Amino acid sequence: MSSNITDRYVSFCNINCDENADRLISMLEQHLNAKRGGDLWLTYFHDKRAEQAKMQRDNLNFIGNQTNPLYEYFEVCEDTQALELLYKIEQECC
Repeated sequence: MSSNITDRYVSFCNINCDENADRLISMLEQHLNAKRGGDLWLTYFHDKRAEQAKMQRDNLNFIGNQTNPLYEYFEVCEDTQALELLYKIEQECC
């Protein structure tokens, strides 16, 4: 087995879950601040991010709980880079 291959079931070593989650949330915030995706999405994620803060949940927890809506939103925004990062996080960290 190559040293570059990661297996989330064995260990989270060498996987930048928190860093990648923070990057994805930054991408999300950029889209929301630019008001992309329409009012329903803006309201939805505004409410979910407020709930996240209230519950004191980290970004990785947020992504794990919002994976499907995040996929849909980034598809609406046509952000392939965010979709790829979301897939990576889902596969390695969730």
